[in-house]
Amino acid sequence: MSDHPIQAERLAAFAAAAYRAMGVPEADAALLADTLVQADLWGHQSHGVMRTFWYGERLRSGAMRAVTKPEVVVDGGAVAVLDGCDGIGQVITARAMREAVDRSKRHGIGAVAVRNSGHFGTAMYFTRTATEDGCIGFLSTNASPAMAPWGGRRKLIGTNPWSIAAPAGRHPPMLLDIANTAVARGKLYLARQRGETIPEGWAIDAEGRATIDPAAGIAGNILPMAGHKGYAIAAMMDVLSGVLSGSGFGGAVVGPYVPEGRSGVGHLVMALNIEAFRPNADFAADMERLIADIKAVPRAPGVKEIHYPGELEARAEERQRRHGVVIPEDTLAELDAAARELGIATLSSLTD
Repeated sequence: MSDHPIQAERLAAFAAAAYRAMGVPEADAALLADTLVQADLWGHQSHGVMRTFWYGERLRSGAMRAVTKPEVVVDGGAVAVLDGCDGIGQVITARAMREAVDRSKRHGIGAVAVRNSGHFGTAMYFTRTATEDGCIGFLSTNASPAMAPWGGRRKLIGTNPWSIAAPAGRHPPMLLDIANTAVARGKLYLARQRGETIPEGWAIDAEGRATIDPAAGIAGNILPMAGHKGYAIAAMMDVLSGVLSGSGFGGAVVGPYVPEGRSGVGHLVMALNIEAFRPNADFAADMERLIADIKAVPRAPGVKEIHYPGELEARAEERQRRHGVVIPEDTLAELDAAARELGIATLSSLTD
């Protein structure tokens, strides 16, 4: 790990400068950088600044457009379809969530299907924003093939993550963000970068054998969570995200791990306006009661505290905003090398 933690603001400034240098407009560069840094703050480094130049390579190749101009192609009141026109996934998804929230304020619910988007990073970055407007947020996406259909050996189904976020009264929002595989694929890339093995049960190699080698797992298949159930959920998320939106699905989706190829990612973004269902104050009071009930359950041996979904991330963010984010040395070296090539200040210089 680097000897000196880096403050979140400096991390964001570095990533934003990199994207501006690659032709991304200032506001979009700031948003894209913020999504990466927020993942680091939550403790999800597999989706953090280590990905800065993964997206950068797709910008350079032209697979992802630096200037994002999404278009509303269906406007049906509570329902809309947004064409991302191969722009930046984070920018497109933020626009879609804003559309969903605005429509929910008029109709009680807003549902926006998104086609021709790209990888957007951490799903709960976007669902959390819905809670700030008194809504429950939902977001699903498809992804490039990562696992085989149950019983198969060839990749076809993506991790296809999904997220739900709900305001929680006086507490930070309750947040769910999960892939339907045993682990997010980025964690295998992070383990490979760190020279670490992966736990058994995460992946199989190309021959269908269990492996603890992250490189073999990347070349093979990530296993679904909960066996056939994880596979089935992932397949249905592809229906919601890719087939419904008219975007790519199954083996047609290209992920952020390769520099070329049109992404074809699809999403489904929804917002539920709580006030349309019941008074916000009553909802908040019941959320606080639910959290209190969760935390009051008798603990298993060795468990110090029971947490509600999203609580650990909120605590990690609070801690790392105070003390800074520690970036692995190998990640720092890669980011510095790419920064020098781009002609911008290195990240390591920000720790001096």
